[in-house]
Amino acid sequence: MNFNSELMKKLSDCFSPSGREKNMREMIINEIKTYTDEIKVDALGNVIARKKGNGKKILFSAHMDQIGLIITHVDDKGILRFSNVGGIDPKNLAGLRMVFGNGLEGVVCSEEIKDGEKIAMSSLFIDVASTSKEFVRNNFKAGDMCIFKTEYYETENCVICRAADDRTGCYILIEALKNQPATDNDVYYVFSVQEEVGPIGAKTAGYRINPDLAIALDVTATGDSEDGIKMDVKLGEGAAVKLMDKSLITHPQIKDLLTQLAVENNIKYQYEVLEFGGTDAGAIHLLREGVPSGVISIPTRNLHSSGEIFSKSDVLECIKLVQEVAAK
Repeated sequence: MNFNSELMKKLSDCFSPSGREKNMREMIINEIKTYTDEIKVDALGNVIARKKGNGKKILFSAHMDQIGLIITHVDDKGILRFSNVGGIDPKNLAGLRMVFGNGLEGVVCSEEIKDGEKIAMSSLFIDVASTSKEFVRNNFKAGDMCIFKTEYYETENCVICRAADDRTGCYILIEALKNQPATDNDVYYVFSVQEEVGPIGAKTAGYRINPDLAIALDVTATGDSEDGIKMDVKLGEGAAVKLMDKSLITHPQIKDLLTQLAVENNIKYQYEVLEFGGTDAGAIHLLREGVPSGVISIPTRNLHSSGEIFSKSDVLECIKLVQEVAAK
């Protein structure tokens, strides 16, 4: 199995912040429609693709949305004030270029910050590089969203992109679905909305499907860079089997299942304990009478930034593990 750079770039470049997933939804449906038995879009916009079977219901979930900014006010000078959509550290924003859904761009600027003061979201603004008040008034308004303007880049082993979270998860499910092994299981591939502000979409999709088992595909942090995060997960060491984050303690049977399948099929894996964050599995495992749930995580450096970094080989190992779960 080779890494499909063309597909990953297309997914990463797609404009789809939380609550505005239409572009991503259409792209994914077009990519998988010839490989599924059934595709439905629910009331919130989740894509639910099904490979029918008479056995256990297995749900895989990866979220389509990405972090971004939402305009809160456009002043008389044509300056755009904003708030965050999803978790963004304001200190990482100044100087970054942003792109809106209409293709127009701006740069994040900062008010004067005195010595010792911390940069806050309220002290930042977007300059759209125009002296025409009419241009600004006609093209930007409160509620408009923008995302990082970042070029997709690859090295031999890794990828740098603006939306590894969670386009890598979407990529994994697309590739796993296309090559799902023969199985009696009833397998659902969910591409969810609004995880970065929820997880909202996973709640409704999971409730609708009522699975016997749920596995989320999402990124996780690593402990192999100098950003101060202390954990055992490393780039290039394989799929990360989550043991815990702030939304979930993985069901012990799911942890054992993922470990067993990885060992039996020579899939490179590592264990993950994340001291912050959550995934779609955090919402799904609480539905109805409870759903045994877990997460296959993609180790990623520089999370929630304009340049997230992941290993191609880790992604390929995750695909293999998803396929083995589907067939078990």
